[in-house]
Amino acid sequence: MSNTTCPECMAEIELVAGTEENEIIVCPDCGVDLEVISLDPPTVELAPMEAEDWGE
Repeated sequence: MSNTTCPECMAEIELVAGTEENEIIVCPDCGVDLEVISLDPPTVELAPMEAEDWGE
C-alpha cells in the first residue's frame, strides 16, 4: 500500500494493494474521479471527463 495526494483537495489517498495503473478511483474527501497514472511513485491526476455523445 502507498499514499498519494488528491490534486483537487490535497487530501491524502491510500492506494490499496491490487490498485493498477490507469484505474479510476474516487477521492474519499471530495468525491472527484482520479486516474492512477503511476504506482512507482504513486501518482494520480483528475480523470478525463467522458463526453456525452447524445446518441450520435
